[in-house]
Amino acid sequence: MRRLVICVLSLFLLTTLTCFAQQTDIRQFAVVAGYSYLETPSLNLAQRGFNGDFAQNVRPWLSLGFDFSVFNGQSTLLPNYLNSATQEQLGQALLHLGVPASALPTVIAGLGVPYGSSTFTYQAGPQINLRRMRKVTVFVRPALGLLHAKIQTNPSGVLATQLVGGLLGGKLSSADNTIFYGVGGGATWEIHPNFGLRATVDLARFNFFPNMLNGTRTGVRLSVMPKIGFGKNILRK
Repeated sequence: MRRLVICVLSLFLLTTLTCFAQQTDIRQFAVVAGYSYLETPSLNLAQRGFNGDFAQNVRPWLSLGFDFSVFNGQSTLLPNYLNSATQEQLGQALLHLGVPASALPTVIAGLGVPYGSSTFTYQAGPQINLRRMRKVTVFVRPALGLLHAKIQTNPSGVLATQLVGGLLGGKLSSADNTIFYGVGGGATWEIHPNFGLRATVDLARFNFFPNMLNGTRTGVRLSVMPKIGFGKNILRK
């Protein structure tokens, strides 16, 4: 995916060598939708899915829009991802199950629970556009919105199932909502006023499942999507 984004951005750069005139046709509305990739390195979690965006160009340099994305992926939850309170709770549960105190560090270090994750993001706000080149729009925007995450654990064995159930209130799944913040940007190759190709990169900070995990995470979202423009030309009086 990263190579694809690099290739698209390289294509944008090559295009700019012959198109330094400003844009003269900017459609009032734009819809982009397509493949997206979300990575959370601190959890070793990679998710693939869909990103969609609807925006209104209120000025050549300013758009207002709504962004939605959904991702799915799998990873393994390791003890060092947990906060100190949860690790202590895990140790107490192991002692209650008969694990000797001297063996706790070894047993806890060896625990790893596979899980599936679904992530949904919702955000709305402004986007600043630079349209000095006829065929390329470069833009930057704040990343601020709501992140909804759901996990479904898949523990192996009776011991792991009991431990996970104890941490999750008797269930093997959990969900959480949290605010994320950061910054994003990218470029659109304006093939035609009604059609283009967009590549974006968004960096976001979020703290989900704070009662279990050990702090704020950084997520990186990469998207490559076709863009459809429609409505009147806002530059035409």
